[in-house]
Amino acid sequence: SPSPQGSLLYLDALGAAFPRALTRRGTALLHWTPGCPCAPAGWPLPTLYCTPAAAGALPSRAAALRVQLLFALRQRALHVLEAGLAAELQDALVALRTEWPQLAQELALGRLSPQPGLPEGLRVQLQALLTPDAARAAELRAECTQGFQGIVLRLWPQLEVVVVRTAHGAEWLYCDSLRQADCQGLPFYCPFYQAAGALLGINLWPVEPTPQFLLCPDWAFCEFLPCLANKEPRTVLLDELWEGREYGLVVTAQPGQYRCRTGDVLKVTSFHKQCPMVEPVRRESQTLSVRGESIPEEQFCQSLHRTLRMWPGARLIDYVCVESSLLGDSSGPCAPHYEVFMELQGLRDLSEGQRYKLDQCLQEDFPIYKSFRFKGSIGPLRLHLLRPGSFALLRGALGSPTPMPRVLREEQLLQLLQGSVIS
Repeated sequence: SPSPQGSLLYLDALGAAFPRALTRRGTALLHWTPGCPCAPAGWPLPTLYCTPAAAGALPSRAAALRVQLLFALRQRALHVLEAGLAAELQDALVALRTEWPQLAQELALGRLSPQPGLPEGLRVQLQALLTPDAARAAELRAECTQGFQGIVLRLWPQLEVVVVRTAHGAEWLYCDSLRQADCQGLPFYCPFYQAAGALLGINLWPVEPTPQFLLCPDWAFCEFLPCLANKEPRTVLLDELWEGREYGLVVTAQPGQYRCRTGDVLKVTSFHKQCPMVEPVRRESQTLSVRGESIPEEQFCQSLHRTLRMWPGARLIDYVCVESSLLGDSSGPCAPHYEVFMELQGLRDLSEGQRYKLDQCLQEDFPIYKSFRFKGSIGPLRLHLLRPGSFALLRGALGSPTPMPRVLREEQLLQLLQGSVIS
């Protein structure tokens, strides 16, 4: 969890930008911390939270997020909605869409229903914190009956900001999706940059739309590998960085610990009091390369979003891309290719012409991919639509509170996805 210094800097920046954000019990937390029944995230001011710490420590991710959502719904006068990952907030709001009648009943009765992943002892412990609230239950029913566009601000009209502790790279996809629908009208603030288990930087500018992180020299020992170096690069230190350039990150989190290359690539955007401000731009391991074309994940995502604009009414919920070799014989007899698994809202199916648009965009955006496609050494991309909620189940199956990879290489997770294909 963040260092005390980082936590206090975060609270200072948050309070300056949103004066009511530090109200006692004015923050709801949605974050799965299995096996850690402590004060939420170790903050120095746990009284900020209306969420019981024990709710996040349940053995089941889905049960933890649902219970935390219930306690958040009890508190109408929220000022901050906080999540460890944007995906956790998204999955909690998926649970709201599908389970709001039962959640309203639990609010009205002040009774926590038995459910999978919620041990009876913890259920009784959390049950003791609930009291019946028929008025709030009626409000929940009324708002959900009207639909879910902008539902967050309708349920919590005093909400000022959504805080997502880690939201860079692929996680920013969820923030964009939430801004367009459930969290419409709310700013998002991502305060921390963490890697290799260490807090490395902090975002002191909550109202800026794109997070930039100030690297703090004494939180960990950081070295940087210049990208696009003409020869074998040597690592450089904080005072040797250049604005506008990209660097691979090497971290020694604490004295005596292993020095490791994190796989993150950072871009130096500017300097603040001589300390560099950085923006994470990609993960080195998240590339697609069936013939050595090496398409980075964030650039593939840009092509995907360009394709989405050609599918009227479609909203992307989530996606992963895999190289066809991972599917074995089930990928068919054609040349190696990309297999994309996607969850959409607003469209039930795609025509063959619409499906081909993504392959077409990739060819337009990446000449090397177009060359391989023309030669036939890379086959046409195959796109699969998944049932609603498939990715929430997949994240639960990961059993980890860390972000899910967008370029998938795990066979057991791929099997779960294949079982959710609808077309």
